[in-house]
Amino acid sequence: MEEKKNAQKVCPYAKKCGGCQYQGIPYPAQLKKKHNQVQSLLKRFGTVKPVIGMKDPYFYRNKVHAVFDRDRKGNIISGIYEQNSHRVVPIDQCLIEDEKSQEIIRTIRGMLKSFKIKTYDEDTGYGLLRHVLVRRGFTSNEVMVVLVVASPIFPSKNNFVKALRKVHPEISTVVLNINDKNTSMVLGEREIILYGKGFIRDTICGKSFRISAKSFYQVNPVQTEILYKKAVEFAGLTGKEKVIDAYCGIGTIGMIASDKAKEVIGVELNKDAVRDARINARENKVVNISFRQGDAGEFMEAMAAADEKADVVFMDPPRSGSSEKFLNSVTRLAPKKIVYISCNPETLARDLLFLTKKNYVVKEIQPVEMFCFTDHTEVVTWLEKAAR
Repeated sequence: MEEKKNAQKVCPYAKKCGGCQYQGIPYPAQLKKKHNQVQSLLKRFGTVKPVIGMKDPYFYRNKVHAVFDRDRKGNIISGIYEQNSHRVVPIDQCLIEDEKSQEIIRTIRGMLKSFKIKTYDEDTGYGLLRHVLVRRGFTSNEVMVVLVVASPIFPSKNNFVKALRKVHPEISTVVLNINDKNTSMVLGEREIILYGKGFIRDTICGKSFRISAKSFYQVNPVQTEILYKKAVEFAGLTGKEKVIDAYCGIGTIGMIASDKAKEVIGVELNKDAVRDARINARENKVVNISFRQGDAGEFMEAMAAADEKADVVFMDPPRSGSSEKFLNSVTRLAPKKIVYISCNPETLARDLLFLTKKNYVVKEIQPVEMFCFTDHTEVVTWLEKAAR
């Protein structure tokens, strides 16, 4: 029975979609392939440990995004953009996206005709519904539906929400996001809450987090817990340390580390994320953490200029990695330890080269599987300041 459960599933969209580069490759072979890729990039800095994989690599994404369009016959379709294009590949079931979220998207697609809601046409700028985003808390089971529209005028919006929730009473909140610009960005700036509180919650490592439509939150909650526990383990906290959580988002890493630190300061540019982070800290009764909105590099520069110290810096930059300016600010602050969480081993290699030239030594490199069936790998690296 167990063998049947773990049998390789076949994705009918693999060649059209391009989102999962490793479809058709047995999962153990995927992990080996990822390890080899990370090792080829990072072996000069030390031994790369085997990738920590998933027991069940399917339906792990807690965030599902669907583009809405029409096919050549005029039928409403939903799916994702074909790789390197804006052609929509119609998808009914993706093997890596949360199943309940996909059900909700299929229901919305089926409701559009009866509510006379037109899908948005990128070429003409005509139509209303552009995208649907669904986020689900895997521990809370709370569900957020974000309807991304080209205009704030949504016909029969209350009846639409009522009809949707009749089929899916598990939906906790529905948000209308207005994106009226000719842009490749999915979400616009303005939001109208149609139902619920406008956010959901989820729990990682015993801490509850508030997640808004635009807040960054890791898409694989099962592996995120493993990743963050490993990061805190690498920090080696004893309860006496001052910690900086750079690129802190909604405060996940910093709040998890706060149990073992003296003080944590989270720094984040996104004002919505900082708002959520402060609420998260208050609701989790974490009193030794504070959050600042602004550039983390500039914040650390100011700390160094004021002769303030930090013992540990957690950094979790975007795929582009860190700028040289940011890395200079870290080395100027000169923490004893840096814990670098990266979603791009290529930019990690570049940044580690910079840091190792600035008197830091790589102590451990641990890849963690976060994006099964894709060629992406998350890596957490522990660096320490070398004794002079």
